[in-house]
Amino acid sequence: MKPRLVFVHGIGGPRDATAELREWLEAVAHGARAAGHSRSLSGLTGGWAADARFAYYGDLFHTAGAQGAGAAAPVAGARDDEELVAGLLVEAIDERLADPALDEGEARVLRHARAQLVPPGGAQGVGAPGRHVANALTTLLSLPGLRSVGGWLSARVTAGMLGQVARYLNRAEPCGAGVPLDARIRGRVAGCLDGDGPTVVVAHSLGTVVALETLHAHRGEVPLLITLGSPLGTRTAVLPRVRPQPVSAPACVGRWLNFWDRDDLVAARPRLEEFVRPNASSVRPVSSRVDSDGAWVHPAAKYLAQAAVAGPLVEALTAASGS
Repeated sequence: MKPRLVFVHGIGGPRDATAELREWLEAVAHGARAAGHSRSLSGLTGGWAADARFAYYGDLFHTAGAQGAGAAAPVAGARDDEELVAGLLVEAIDERLADPALDEGEARVLRHARAQLVPPGGAQGVGAPGRHVANALTTLLSLPGLRSVGGWLSARVTAGMLGQVARYLNRAEPCGAGVPLDARIRGRVAGCLDGDGPTVVVAHSLGTVVALETLHAHRGEVPLLITLGSPLGTRTAVLPRVRPQPVSAPACVGRWLNFWDRDDLVAARPRLEEFVRPNASSVRPVSSRVDSDGAWVHPAAKYLAQAAVAGPLVEALTAASGS
């Protein structure tokens, strides 16, 4: 019986889950080739090395009647969401500014964006904090690491994407049956896991938070959890809101590898092992830095194409299959 492989996506607009699954598998195949696992490539892309599934929940952030493709539904408590996004950005900027190798030109842009998020003297003004978030994002989008085709093209779109993190963590927006948004999202992921056999889980961005919380309630075997570009370590905006507290590795996880790119602004405080507690089997995250080419490094496919990421993934699937 072949093992299950579950991909959990992060923030972003509506997706074609079938096309996304194919893209992620092709990226893994590219990384596997670089890692010396060429014999596993056909099994990955052909579907016989693993029962691969893409846990899609992006549509839950949108309503069918909203104006425009993928427009977000009106949300109560939007100000709270904006404040959480502002906190997320401030922490990401502060972590980046602490890098001794930071270029002075980039540092100048980051300091300006931070001042827009936290005006001197605590001034607010009309439209704050949403206006401050929009202004800071416009400034940040002047950085090559964020401004590129396929990346975040406008402050409005970026704010909406980052707002998905806040909407998940605010535990609100119940459906007609009274089930909040975060529980419905976890339900989508839980439905992709194998309750009997082993499941290798690869989670990206907001998906790392979703996967962590989902796996705490999972009773099946997860020989490997891989997290990519995770915001879990954001100490005020994310970490205190994750459930359960204190944040720990789920009991079902046998190994946890966490990867981050220096140019990925979303992955603030990337060394998760510094604040995530081990499970009863002493499993805790092991973080490694990767360096992707190109201006926009946050997409999951950029991470999955790395040999350091794809190699252990393929090895875990091979071990789980008993071959």
